[in-house]
Amino acid sequence: MSQSGFVYSPSVHLCRCTPPRTRSASVSQECISAFNDLKLAKKYKYIIYKLSDDNREIVVEDASADKDWEVFREKLINATSKTKSGAVSKGPRYAVYDFEYSLASGEGSRNKITFIAWSPDDAGVMPKMVYASSKEGLKRSLNGVAVELQANDPDDIEHDTVLKIVSKGLAG
Repeated sequence: MSQSGFVYSPSVHLCRCTPPRTRSASVSQECISAFNDLKLAKKYKYIIYKLSDDNREIVVEDASADKDWEVFREKLINATSKTKSGAVSKGPRYAVYDFEYSLASGEGSRNKITFIAWSPDDAGVMPKMVYASSKEGLKRSLNGVAVELQANDPDDIEHDTVLKIVSKGLAG
């Protein structure tokens, strides 16, 4: 026995607990097709992607030709996710938006396809982890994204805030 009164026993094992691995979701073919329709055919102004209910696949939640930024922004802000227990909370999303702007110099207009990873601060931990681990797979599938933006607060997706980032301050 040691001075502290504890007995060393080789049969006592330390727990080598590892955190659960977050699996990344696969990208549905529908995601790529919709993106190509946005990029090449100009069929859509934006696409909002979400994880399927079982968190195994990224799917298209909404694809729209509506040019109203506020409609798009509200859809992101109001997105929800369900927990395994069925509770509903704020939810992360991915989105692509075909951003158009005019140059302040008067040299014409530009289009930049912008990838937005929306992960509100008040979303659940598990949805945020799965979205974070799946983001790169989706981005790799979408050839032609010019700008990537991480947004965690509604202020991050104000039109003027995004315009400054997308245009690198050159918009008029």
